[in-house]
Amino acid sequence: MSYWIIVLPVIATCLGWLLVSFLLKFLFHPLYPKKIMGYSLQGIVPKKQSSFAKEVGKLSGSLFSIKEIEEKITHPDNVKKIMPQAEEQIDNFLRVKLVKSMPVVGMFVGDKTINNLKSLFVTELEELFPEIMKSYMDRLQEDFNIEKIVSDKIVTYPPAEIEKVFLQMMKKQLMLIKLTGALLGLLIGLVQLALMMFLPH
Repeated sequence: MSYWIIVLPVIATCLGWLLVSFLLKFLFHPLYPKKIMGYSLQGIVPKKQSSFAKEVGKLSGSLFSIKEIEEKITHPDNVKKIMPQAEEQIDNFLRVKLVKSMPVVGMFVGDKTINNLKSLFVTELEELFPEIMKSYMDRLQEDFNIEKIVSDKIVTYPPAEIEKVFLQMMKKQLMLIKLTGALLGLLIGLVQLALMMFLPH
């Protein structure tokens, strides 16, 4: 038996590595359709990008709800959280801006009146804010199509950038897949070697 047969497992290992590497490369390449012998070839991911974009858009539409945001914003606990800021702005308006624009008012309005007015404005704002936000969110719901926005973003995203992000995220996993391919190639090579060595010729 020729000694070159011993290198069969090595060759099979290399072939396993190369085959898996080629298949992984074909996930993205060619990035754009190419005509080869009358057939159009394109990587699996770029070819399915529009379908993928639609599915992600649908998923985003079901996960992201304007109604849920409205409920969060208009919840009494969250409204109370922004009231101190609102009160500060109202106080600044009554004590500084109003007096500056209407000096005569400052001559007749004291701290007690300002505090009463501020309290009145804050109470009114606390009641009005949820209604204002609800009305705004209703209009936003009509104009803001999450599903379409996400879908359009993904479908126009450059395939090369998608590949770059994918390779960065899956670097370790891809190496493991290639090593698995090499290991399978080695096992196949060893089996072939064993059959050649031990089976009668």
